Amino acid sequence: MSTDVQEPPPEATEPDVTASEAALGPPDVIADSLGEYVKIWISRVRNGESGALPVILGLVAIVIYFQARSSLFLSAGNLVNLTTQAAFIIMLGMAEVFVLLLGEIDLSIGYTSALGATFTCWLLLPPNPAPWPLAVLVGLAVPAIFSGLEGVMVTRLRLPSFVVTLAGQLLAFGLLLEVMNSAAPSGGGSIRLFNNVLSNIEGGALSPLASWIVMIVAVALAAVTFLVRDTRRRASNLTAPPLSVTLLKIAVMAVAGVLVVLVGNKDRGVGLTVVRGVPWVVLLVLVVVIAWSFLLGRTRFGRYVYAIGGNAEASRRAGINLSRIRVLAFTLCGLTAGIMGIIYTSYLGSISTGVPGGNNVLYAVAAAVIGGTSLFGGRGKMLDAVLGGIIVAVIYNGLQLLGLGAAPQNIWTAVVLLAAVTVDTLARRRSTSAS
Repeated sequence: MSTDVQEPPPEATEPDVTASEAALGPPDVIADSLGEYVKIWISRVRNGESGALPVILGLVAIVIYFQARSSLFLSAGNLVNLTTQAAFIIMLGMAEVFVLLLGEIDLSIGYTSALGATFTCWLLLPPNPAPWPLAVLVGLAVPAIFSGLEGVMVTRLRLPSFVVTLAGQLLAFGLLLEVMNSAAPSGGGSIRLFNNVLSNIEGGALSPLASWIVMIVAVALAAVTFLVRDTRRRASNLTAPPLSVTLLKIAVMAVAGVLVVLVGNKDRGVGLTVVRGVPWVVLLVLVVVIAWSFLLGRTRFGRYVYAIGGNAEASRRAGINLSRIRVLAFTLCGLTAGIMGIIYTSYLGSISTGVPGGNNVLYAVAAAVIGGTSLFGGRGKMLDAVLGGIIVAVIYNGLQLLGLGAAPQNIWTAVVLLAAVTVDTLARRRSTSAS
């Protein structure tokens, strides 16, 4: 009997990135080099885990279309105007992400945000205005408490969040009418924002020098955070991204920051008026995105939210307090909506009973879903609302430049939303088949 052992062919000993290997964890963690990171990422895209790629490609296509139709679209003035228009959509989309991750929804935040802003403007009315920080706290607390109570009803009474928050939407609109009548009985259903600090959120901007300083400091802090985190993980014998991948992420952030500052620092004034600098609202949105991304990605609360959204029953059996997490998620949804209400009021210079609360919340859901947050729960992040909100704002801004009205704006948004949901559904099916 022969004892010869056949040598395996050379190609059998070479590493290959399979679907099962790519599913072990995040590509930047399980990869040993930048090349392997790219291979794992491509493998995941082929198996339906495309991430933000379809959104980014769709955004690029929409931008190219509008630039071809109107040369003003990519002008500095219009791009800055686009960011201010997108800010409140992004913020309300981030609010919706908290509950969508649980497989729930909050339809009331379009009006509760306006209700909170009304209290803020009321407290700032002359001749004896309250300190603006106090007015802001009240404006944030009102929608936070409102959504928190809705969360209690959803969890304790086991009612569908759609029904509870739909009723909350009607209640919030009624309260808005009553509060507005008390705050400004002769204002015709509207109340002005009498505060320069809050007005400058949308209307003001950093100086050109301050814009560069803030950008450099932000990128430097992010770079130090990434490098220190990776060093600590390696010291603890935990997996960490290769240095090349981390440096690539830092480089991408730096390029994005430079582009934003270059656009913001271009003169966009009219006539002899010189207006330069990155708008304050961009900095505010960036701070909220970072804070909420850290909360969802680096804390126990965030892990519990994803666990409940993925499998509520398994989470309950694991000892997670489902009611507490859900109520807290609804409260944070309302708090973020309160921030949006102040941004929206700063954008308009006032708040009124004519605020399109119903449409705003639909745009918020559209922004989150278009960006990649799943309606079925368990998948999504705050950056999804940023990408989706930018797409919704780009559509509206571009169609306005072309002189088109509300009808095509709504049609385009509907088409993009349906496309996003279709991509999400097909990606889930392909991912399940690959598994």
